[in-house]
Amino acid sequence: MYTLYCIDYFRNIMLSLIYKDYTYFRILNNRIEGCLMNFIKAFFQSESAGGISLLSAAILGVLVANSPIADQYFAFMQIHLGPMTILEWVNDALMALFFLYVGIEIKKEMISGELDTKEKRVLPVLAAFAGVITPAIVYYFAAGYMPEFRHGWGIPTATDIAFAIGVITMLGNMVSAAMKAFLAALAVIDDLIAIVVIALFYGAGVNFMDLIAAAAVTGLLVYTNKQGYLRPLPYCVLGLVLWYLVLKSGVHATIAGVVLAMTIPFKGKVLDKEVYPMEEWAHALKNWVNFFIIPLFSFLNAGVSFADFSMENLFHPVIIGVSLGLILGKQLGIFSAVYILVQSKVIKMPTNTTWAEIYGTAILCGIGFTMSLFVATLAFPPGITQEMAKVGIFIGSIVAGLLGAVVLILAYQIRKVRGKI
Repeated sequence: MYTLYCIDYFRNIMLSLIYKDYTYFRILNNRIEGCLMNFIKAFFQSESAGGISLLSAAILGVLVANSPIADQYFAFMQIHLGPMTILEWVNDALMALFFLYVGIEIKKEMISGELDTKEKRVLPVLAAFAGVITPAIVYYFAAGYMPEFRHGWGIPTATDIAFAIGVITMLGNMVSAAMKAFLAALAVIDDLIAIVVIALFYGAGVNFMDLIAAAAVTGLLVYTNKQGYLRPLPYCVLGLVLWYLVLKSGVHATIAGVVLAMTIPFKGKVLDKEVYPMEEWAHALKNWVNFFIIPLFSFLNAGVSFADFSMENLFHPVIIGVSLGLILGKQLGIFSAVYILVQSKVIKMPTNTTWAEIYGTAILCGIGFTMSLFVATLAFPPGITQEMAKVGIFIGSIVAGLLGAVVLILAYQIRKVRGKI
C-alpha cells in the first residue's frame, strides 16, 4: 500500500513538471504548511512545552557562554537600562511576573484544585516539607559546614514545576492520574515554601519604612478585592507600586508578585454575567511566562563558562552539595514522608498507584532548574561559587529527570506484567 502511494506521489510530480501545471505543488505546499502549523500549535498547547523551552534556553546559554561571543554575552547582561542592568531587570522585574503566575496557580489549587480540602493538602504539604528539609541537610554535610558556602543551603530545596510536570506529561498514560495530581500539588506547595525561604533568608538588609509602605499598599489591594473591583487596572497600578516598594525594602522584589496574586478576585459578576478574573490573568500570563520570561531567565542565568573548568572542579563542595541534594535529598525526604504516613495509617495510599510509581515521582521532584538557578543567584555573588552551584543544578536536575523517568517507565511495565493496567 505504501509503495503504491509513493509511486502515485512521484507520478503526480513528473506529470506536473512535464505539463508545467503546478497545481499539485500548490496543494502539496498547502498541506505541508497546514501540518507544520498544526504541529506548532500542538506544541505550544502541550504541558511539556514550557519544560522543553526552559531546557533549550538553558543549553543555548551554556553554548553561548563557551563560544567566541562569550564576552559579548556576559557584557550584554551588564548593560544598564535606567537604574538597573538587563540581568537585574530580568531577575527582579520579569521574574516578579513569573511569581505572580505561580501565585495565581497556587491560589487556584487552594480554591478549586488539588489543595481545596484539608484532606487533599495533608500528603503533598508534609511530603513537600520533607522534600525541602532533607536536601538542605544533604547540602550542609557536603558543603554547608564551610562558612563561605553555607548560604547555598536553599539551592537544592526547590522543584521546577514546568519541567517536572513536562517530564511526567511526556510519559502519558504510563503514569496514573493520581500521581500526576500528587506531583502537581506537591510542586505547588514546594514553590510556596521556596517563596517563603527567599523572602526570609535571601533578602538584603531590610528597610522597615519601605516595608511598612509595602504593607499599606497590600492593604489597599485587599480593600480593592473586598470592594468587588474586577477590572485589572487598579491591581496593575497598585501591584507596580508594591513591586517598587518591596524592591527598595530589601526583601526580594519577586515576592510582590505572589502578594498581588493572592489579592486578585477569583470570580465576580459584571452585568449579571459571571466572570473569573484570576483565570483571565493566568491565561494572559501563561505564554509570556512559559515562552519568554522563563527561557530568557534560563538563557541569561544558566550560562556557565567552562574555560577554566577541570575534572577536579566536579568534586567542588558546592557541586556535590547541590547535585546530591537534588538527586538524593529530594527523593529521600518525599518518599520517606509518604511511606511513613501511609504505613502509620495517617493517610491512605493514593488510588491506583504503587510504591515504585511514588518513588519515581519523588525522584522527579529533584529537577530544580528555574527555582534553583534563581536561589543560586541570590545565595552567591557572581563568581566561581555561583558557577559551581549552576553546574550542580544542571547535573542534579538532569540526573533526577532521567532517573525518575526510567523508574516510572519500569513501574508501568511492572503493573502491566501483573495485569493491573
